[in-house]
Amino acid sequence: MFHCDGGVRRKVLPGMSSVPAADGGAFFVPCGRSGECGLEGGIVALLNGISYGLLLFMLSAGLTLIFSMMGVINFAHASFYMVGAYAAYAITTHIDASPAWAGAGFWAALVLAPLSVGVLGALVERYGLRRVRGQGHVAELLFTFALAYVIGEVVQLIWGRSAVPYRLPESLQQPLFMVDGMQFPAYRAGMMAVAAGMLLALWILLHRTRVGLVLQAAMTHPSMVVALGHDVPRVLMAVFAGGCLLAGLAGAVGGSVFVTDPGMALAVGPIVFVVTVVGGLGSLTGAFVASLLIGVLQTFAVGLDTPLGDLIGVAAGPAADGVVTFLAPLLGLPLSRIAPVLPYLVLVGVLVWRPFGLLGRRES
Repeated sequence: MFHCDGGVRRKVLPGMSSVPAADGGAFFVPCGRSGECGLEGGIVALLNGISYGLLLFMLSAGLTLIFSMMGVINFAHASFYMVGAYAAYAITTHIDASPAWAGAGFWAALVLAPLSVGVLGALVERYGLRRVRGQGHVAELLFTFALAYVIGEVVQLIWGRSAVPYRLPESLQQPLFMVDGMQFPAYRAGMMAVAAGMLLALWILLHRTRVGLVLQAAMTHPSMVVALGHDVPRVLMAVFAGGCLLAGLAGAVGGSVFVTDPGMALAVGPIVFVVTVVGGLGSLTGAFVASLLIGVLQTFAVGLDTPLGDLIGVAAGPAADGVVTFLAPLLGLPLSRIAPVLPYLVLVGVLVWRPFGLLGRRES
């Protein structure tokens, strides 16, 4: 049984406690006046968890693609997500300023912002990453790590340190349907549709097109690809640009739902790497499964005020032993307080049980 304080349980994104939702709500369990949410609350929580998980997949797909094709762990990936959100805000503001195009800015930004981030990614690979790739993985990590800070500082120079008013259009803020008085907003269904479409497009591109065959061959048999007349460096640039484009798409969608500010990259960066590692480095399918797992797990957890001790069947009392008494403050915490830590506990458990991830491949 879910217990809430009435209305919406919290106003921040699960696992990203510093990022409030733009609409005052978030991916949490809406409750009735009594604070008790039964089957109806569970249905809404499940839908919210799936939509949150699909947003995580949109974020992690580009990182997974870049690593699987190039062997590069892009520490600046969340920064490209931030650039996508700010680019979408700038495009939306510029287009909506014209009376003839008022209301069309958001939809145009969903296309133009990811493309602009993809172009930025291509330039970064061509004139930066390509020059350090021959120096080994440490040089690549240091380059992307420094790039993340550079992007963050540039964003603050252009847009300032405060959040920008990047908002959803009115049509997406309306409830799509209601379950026993609890609303499921249209924008969350839209996020689910965009993520599902992106997953389908990636699968078709990689497994059903000539481009996908060339991409995969360039990673395993580059000399053969060169002999067939393909430009391998250009292929790698396209892969990196595509991964950044996906991050930009996630930013254009997520930035309108949550607050768009210079701290958003730091807020989402850790959780994206958790999803990528839990799913298995280089596995898009694994990233998809891990995203849904963490999204649903966290969303249900934040709606539970059950103490941790009651959940695992351990009670601290006069008859408890010394260890349980020592852990009493922790066992008394409600699960909703522990929810932000759950992804990292899952990460530790997966690394202990299956170090190469849920669907990753063991290196020979």
